[in-house]
Amino acid sequence: MHVNFALFADAANISQEGKLNILGIFDAVQVAQLPALHPRSTFVLRLKANAQDVGVHPLVLRWMNPRGNELWNSSAELEIGGAPPGTSELDMPVIIQLDLPLDVPGEYRMIINVGSKHTATCTLNVHAAQPAALPAQQPGMVS
Repeated sequence: MHVNFALFADAANISQEGKLNILGIFDAVQVAQLPALHPRSTFVLRLKANAQDVGVHPLVLRWMNPRGNELWNSSAELEIGGAPPGTSELDMPVIIQLDLPLDVPGEYRMIINVGSKHTATCTLNVHAAQPAALPAQQPGMVS
């Protein structure tokens, strides 16, 4: 099993026809101040599995700040069934809605482990807004 792609988005769903729909893909955010919580982010993971992957596999996600500190983690089990006749791979979309804790500016990483091995990493750059500079006072001006 391997990760076909992993990304952050504003929203995602699976259509009635089984299509993965993703809206508002992003890889950077700007916040007014830190620490902050980026609310209701959607993390989309598309896994590809084949006949050797049939069975139960642990999935672990770890949210790491730029200093290497783990801020959040979650685990689940993926149950992979056999592929339909005439196909060699299964598409397995995983859509997770979460609030992302942000404590410092820089590059955050979502570490993705399937089974007991590191499978992929998805990054998110976080920028903190700079305080606005006070306008220079001109002589003779009253505000």
